[in-house]
Amino acid sequence: MRPSPDTSPAFFPEFRHLDVEAGTVRFAGAIGGHGPPVLLLHGYPQTHVAWRKVAPALASRHTVVVPDLPGYGASRPLGSALRWTKRRVGDALVALMRSLGHDRFDLVGHDRGARVGYRLALDHPRCVTAFASLTVVPTLDALAGVDHRFAARNFHWFLFAQEADLPERLLAADPDAFLDRALDRMTGGRDIIEAPAREAYRSAFRDPVVRHMICEDYRAALDEDLALDAADRSAGHRLSCPVRVLWPEAEAISGRPSPVEIWRRWADDVDGRGIPGGHLQPEDAPDEVLAQLGPFLGRRERPTA
Repeated sequence: MRPSPDTSPAFFPEFRHLDVEAGTVRFAGAIGGHGPPVLLLHGYPQTHVAWRKVAPALASRHTVVVPDLPGYGASRPLGSALRWTKRRVGDALVALMRSLGHDRFDLVGHDRGARVGYRLALDHPRCVTAFASLTVVPTLDALAGVDHRFAARNFHWFLFAQEADLPERLLAADPDAFLDRALDRMTGGRDIIEAPAREAYRSAFRDPVVRHMICEDYRAALDEDLALDAADRSAGHRLSCPVRVLWPEAEAISGRPSPVEIWRRWADDVDGRGIPGGHLQPEDAPDEVLAQLGPFLGRRERPTA
């Protein structure tokens, strides 16, 4: 049975419900606004509801498409037992945007959504006219910097990537407790996720299909996705679109390259900055995110076909 969508007028009052089959996925989410198209991709352990504080403001100048990633929330792959790598997710999202009439679009990704986003931009360079990465550097570079501090903060990377179905069994013991602990860690215990949004995330995470697909996402990251990154690095493939990078000021590590420096290994046109708040930038610092995205989105010349 298809799960109930976790969108509601309380989150996106001026948007319409997104329910579209494209690229062997039935996508759920929200769509609204008018103007140049922008695709917003959420992260773990959230759904498209993560953009509730950002999407309505963008919709005053853009057509904003806000799906659940395949396997997260209410979006479901159709009839495929293959692992949903970032490449396959990106291909499905391109099919979604084309089905909505958008061959070219700006893309903003947070967390896992940014990992899908840069893979999509590498694989479909003529589709992405601008890419913004919130809190993320490419997986190849992130793993090169892993130490005991990273592993302690991000233990779920390695737990979820274990062979099926050990992580799924462990998560099934108390999904709400695991989700709440993850959100509390990402927010530093601050009250930035209002009760209805937290309940939407809990509702999604209670579904064993969602938990399994999240584990498959992380398994792919340390396997196929990492191999694709390495192949692109070796071949000299780079992002052809402008890139804007935002990261939490508190997460900057002295003596290490900045996210802008890391992204310049992947693209020529890169800028960005640290902003206040923690990891969940669209929920924690929406005004700062909007201030940085406003001058960046919808103003790049679109290439001709």
